[in-house]
Amino acid sequence: MAASEVSVTIDRRSILLGASAAALIGGMARAAQPDAFDPGEVWNDVSGVAINAHGGGLLRHGGRWWWHGEHKTAGEAGNTALVGVHAYSSADLVNWRDEGIALPVSDDPASPITRGCILERPKVVYNRRTRQFVMWFHLELKGRGYGAAQAGVAVADRPQGPFRFLHAGRVNPGIWPANATAEDKAPDTTLARDFSGGQMARDMTIFVDGDTAWHIYASEENATLQIARLAPDWTRHDGYYVRALPDGGNEAPALFKTKGRYYMFASGLTGWRPNPGRVYVADKVTGPWRPLGNPVRGSEEDRKTTFHSQSTFVLPLPPERPGAEPRFIFMADRWRPEIAIDGRYVWLPVEWEGETPVLRWRDRWTLVDGWKA
Repeated sequence: MAASEVSVTIDRRSILLGASAAALIGGMARAAQPDAFDPGEVWNDVSGVAINAHGGGLLRHGGRWWWHGEHKTAGEAGNTALVGVHAYSSADLVNWRDEGIALPVSDDPASPITRGCILERPKVVYNRRTRQFVMWFHLELKGRGYGAAQAGVAVADRPQGPFRFLHAGRVNPGIWPANATAEDKAPDTTLARDFSGGQMARDMTIFVDGDTAWHIYASEENATLQIARLAPDWTRHDGYYVRALPDGGNEAPALFKTKGRYYMFASGLTGWRPNPGRVYVADKVTGPWRPLGNPVRGSEEDRKTTFHSQSTFVLPLPPERPGAEPRFIFMADRWRPEIAIDGRYVWLPVEWEGETPVLRWRDRWTLVDGWKA
């Protein structure tokens, strides 16, 4: 199921315009059925260009679905942000229209989001109070590898942008987690080390629960997830946060809620290489979280690699009919760090074994048949 190897020459102009996706893999794509998902295959937009929205998330607004993700470019340099965050929209979740670059990187070398920074896992939510779209993302400053471990935020009046960058930084400086123990606060802990300057924030998502939004991110050198509440305008933290699954080594969190309980997909820490997926459950978004094991059902290879992918988001859908169960789509990425632009998307229906969400491979599926055994 691994993506095919390709080798081409792409000029700088085509990279920056995003046309390199078509040049790189145009001949490899097969046209999708109007209502069908083809996990792991090249996924073209309605103009025939490969969708370029990695590590992304979705929201519903104005009668359309909106997909925001990292715009990758060719080669290993494409793992840095050379363009920005790309936006697409769709009426049916299969056929996507290119809406352009929602948040471009800056040409100002003093900007935290200057070209060449690392900008990952953008998530956009709509705040009904402020009537603004709010984008959060994991940010690493240019030339510093993954040492900055910051969270960035931008806002816009429309889902396609343009988004206006507000600020970036560590999380909740000078504040202890609400559930921190005396042992957690000991001077030799990573939590205490980062107390004054703020907590590290790497792989992340934003989860909206009613009128409250939560920022969930890998922290403490990726050892522990932290779950931080956002202020009412959702552009900053309000100072309340907790440690979740301490020393569990989780990243790539993707949350959803159903039947009064909270579920979270995550992955282990193996860099760009895929690993066995994980799923957790809790009665409150702040936990405590209980492990439910590996959600993948399939071959040993499937279970070891989560279908050669890593979680990024869970999309809730309305029931197929009134009174039926809610439906959820597991969204994941197949990373190709050596050819960043050729990363692929793995979308699968979330199925259930009792109270445990599980994932099974589908070569092709539709919203009509995806949840049928």
